Amino acid sequence: MTTRPDPDAAALSPVVDCVIVGGGPVGLLTAVLLGQAGLRVSVVERQPQRYPLPRACTIDHEALRILQAAGLMDDHAGLFEPSQGERGGYEFRNGEGELLRAIDWNRPAESGWANTNGFYQPDLETALEDLAVSTPGVTVHRGRTFQHLVQDDGGVTVSVAPTGQPGSVVQVRSRWLVGADGANSPVRTLLGIDVGDSGFQADWLVVDYQPLVEEDWSAFVTQYCDPAQPATAVNSGPGRRRFEFMRRADTTVEELGLDSTAWRLMAPWGVTPETARLERHAVYTFRGRWAHSWREGNVFLAGDAAHLMPPFLGQGLCAGLRDARALSWRMGMVHRGLAPSAVLDTYGPERTGHVREIIDEAVAAGRVICELDVDRAAARDAAMRRAGGPDAAAQEPPHPRLGEPSLTLASRGADGRLAPQGRVRAGDRVGLFDDLVGGGWQLISRAGDPARLLGDADLRWFREIGGVLADVSGEGPVQDLDNAYERWFTEHGCDAFLARPDFYVFAAGEHTDIPRFVSLLRQAFQPAAQDRVRPRGNQGGSS
Repeated sequence: MTTRPDPDAAALSPVVDCVIVGGGPVGLLTAVLLGQAGLRVSVVERQPQRYPLPRACTIDHEALRILQAAGLMDDHAGLFEPSQGERGGYEFRNGEGELLRAIDWNRPAESGWANTNGFYQPDLETALEDLAVSTPGVTVHRGRTFQHLVQDDGGVTVSVAPTGQPGSVVQVRSRWLVGADGANSPVRTLLGIDVGDSGFQADWLVVDYQPLVEEDWSAFVTQYCDPAQPATAVNSGPGRRRFEFMRRADTTVEELGLDSTAWRLMAPWGVTPETARLERHAVYTFRGRWAHSWREGNVFLAGDAAHLMPPFLGQGLCAGLRDARALSWRMGMVHRGLAPSAVLDTYGPERTGHVREIIDEAVAAGRVICELDVDRAAARDAAMRRAGGPDAAAQEPPHPRLGEPSLTLASRGADGRLAPQGRVRAGDRVGLFDDLVGGGWQLISRAGDPARLLGDADLRWFREIGGVLADVSGEGPVQDLDNAYERWFTEHGCDAFLARPDFYVFAAGEHTDIPRFVSLLRQAFQPAAQDRVRPRGNQGGSS
């Protein structure tokens, strides 16, 4: 490839530890977390400016804990509006308005934050980009387009050019590259990675508006399972709401995308030009897809480049932020020489298994919502009534465990599950555990001080990798103010757990098992660990 010097390329360092292709929320968060771990990171984003309109609009407790870990929630917790409403906040209703099913989005969540929240994505992206550019070692290059990559044993050579000037190529040498470049990922395409498909596909009009009058909604999200016109109504952040309308066969995509169509479809709910300001409307094709591999050599996929799901459970962005956390802690430890590069092998399998379960749940919800046949819709309604109808308890949202093989130890089902974060008192301070005690590797017991069971070498090593230890029995310096840890231990039948920096349980069991947890984790992070302590699951499985 012939190249001409790029006159604006001075800011692009020729050598970094990681290049991230894509400057959306997933790419920016990955950059922040890697920068905080001491890596030099260049983010290249083809768009010269941030997208100014909403896209994702719901985010869950786990994703907020991840943002907390990045340091974003201290100043920006007000960006997120918790789910409220009757019957758990998430309703399925038929064409007559009858309540058929509810999901408990108002449940007390494991992570110390509201289970589900509405937000305005441009505000989140602004906060993330401000945090990224202020993080030492991180640079964000807008108006730069990824063009090519070449791998060798030592890393990746990345070709980047100013957007619209493909001849002005600059090459950057990097140990790793992360493709967080969206559903049509050029990185994934270049690598030739195949994509699995759920078989679900439907065109929907997404309409964002700002109410000019007070509105009264019984739920945070309502799915109108009306064969005459399937629709969704959702809180999309402070001062904003969203409608989504499925395209029927008698409507073209072009007709669906008209302003007049948006106003006509919202009119039955009293949303008119006199009562609302239309902010955005766009037609999307909802699908369920996933990359068959999330890693090729030193190149990794994250976010929409790795998975797509219908938005019916509000998990698309959440899944991408999980990717960022799962990948960044591994890269950080490898970079610092605290773990072998083999630890990166479990990133794809763990995340694939987790996200596939969510995709399946979202597709199942979509098939309920998107039914257009009147007779089949009536049969669906009857089946949902028999299953409990409006008198049944609100269902729990999905709680997937990590896919296999995973970096976990078999622990009677608690391993690979999300660990809790509670409100605690530490000394004279009160707050969330991660803020007061620490949010990296966590060794927590309700039966005594974990440190008393560890030998000097294991304790020193655990603290060296950023581990924190806490006794939440009530006898130690950390007090479990709301019994969040007590409930978790009781639910899982254990007294202690060792959690990873992405908040998933590495191991759980009796208090006396603590030395074994740390010893086996330490073995797993030795250079030849794969010959002694293999990740759980079938080593031949694909990611």
